[in-house]
Amino acid sequence: MSLAFSRAEYLARLDAVRARMADAGHDALLLFAQESMFWLTGYDTFGYCHFQSMVVTRDGRVVLLTRSADKRQAEITSTVADIRIWEDRDSASPVLQLRDLLFDLDLDGCRLGVEYDTHGMTGRIAMEIAAHLSDFALLADASRLIPVLRAVKSPAEIEMVRKAADLTDAAWEAGWPLIGPGAREGEILAAMQGAVFAGDGDYPGNEFVIGSGREALLCRYQSGRRTLDAQDQLTLEWAGAYRRYHVAAMRTAVIGEPTRRHRELHETARAALAAVEGTMRPGRTFGDLFTAHAQAVDARCESAHRLNACGYSLGTRFSPSWMDWPMAYRDNPAEIVPDMVIFMHMILMDSDTGTAMSLGQTYLTRDGAPECLSKLPLDLPVKAG
Repeated sequence: MSLAFSRAEYLARLDAVRARMADAGHDALLLFAQESMFWLTGYDTFGYCHFQSMVVTRDGRVVLLTRSADKRQAEITSTVADIRIWEDRDSASPVLQLRDLLFDLDLDGCRLGVEYDTHGMTGRIAMEIAAHLSDFALLADASRLIPVLRAVKSPAEIEMVRKAADLTDAAWEAGWPLIGPGAREGEILAAMQGAVFAGDGDYPGNEFVIGSGREALLCRYQSGRRTLDAQDQLTLEWAGAYRRYHVAAMRTAVIGEPTRRHRELHETARAALAAVEGTMRPGRTFGDLFTAHAQAVDARCESAHRLNACGYSLGTRFSPSWMDWPMAYRDNPAEIVPDMVIFMHMILMDSDTGTAMSLGQTYLTRDGAPECLSKLPLDLPVKAG
């Protein structure tokens, strides 16, 4: 139960990493992104809030340096056989212990790729690496090496993604009956997250977004709860998560009678999503996705109410965010290829009238048209008062 995939799958991933290391000229990698470690070995923990690093050499050695609290975590959840522990003590320097480990691996003077762009790499860690390793090895930024590989899903990963998609739909189906006048946001959240857990899913990489009234215009989770009025609006962004793989969705529901503005913005969101679907083809770019969305919105004179990004890749992610590389923003050259999982959100927030509207779903890219992973309708959700 502990390993999410077969050992053959993990070996294939390691071979792919080694090939990219060779192309980039790296003799070894220092991994700090928890999703990189999970994807490569199955190592599953929230211990990345403390220092830990996984060393991967071009000849295929994998060594984890972590705290004692995560030793058994690594033994049970991962394929890593060589686990080293840095000692918790006052003025401890795990980077110096990492340097000793690299010396033991005969990596003195090597070309060392480092994952800098990750939540597992604090500024202090980066400063200590510069101070203690820059005279030991030739350091280079390798932050994109594994994300590029993770962005394209294997058949085994797509199975996990489909299970996550089922949980996404189940969450909406659990929450929808509770939405209406007098409904408490907390009960809606409990039903949706509970459906994911009941389906053997995971906590998501970030909190579900829920907001009603004026807070329906927010795109982030915030603390505090409301009770829905007879005439109200409710924005929800949520994700099914299975073995850390995410499939997200987003809707704004209207309680009572939709206003003219609700209907206008929903029609615009539908048009923008259709334009994005028509653009999501291999050979196009994530910048093209943004352009399709922006042109559809701007053609309806709604440019003031859209965002400067309209989606991103999804996959295995850890807190604080399920957003993955690459993102759909202006001129992003990242290419769309088959077997990517991409969440597209058409978010329109009119602060002048206090009207919220969002529409989002997740797609699996194919050789031709993408496959929508959700079975939920795209109609404006309305719950009469």
